[in-house]
Amino acid sequence: MTTKDKQIEFKEKVLKGLEKVYEKMVEFKKEKNTEIVIMKGDNIIKIKPE
Repeated sequence: MTTKDKQIEFKEKVLKGLEKVYEKMVEFKKEKNTEIVIMKGDNIIKIKPE
């Protein structure tokens, strides 16, 4: 396995982990009935998960 292949594999694992964390965060926010706060440009936006 080349260094490039290892980097690609590592990137895929990181992205899968981030997706899982995102799903858990949305689930938690739904349970607690709280907003998700994000920053879009210079604006802070609050989103109510449905």
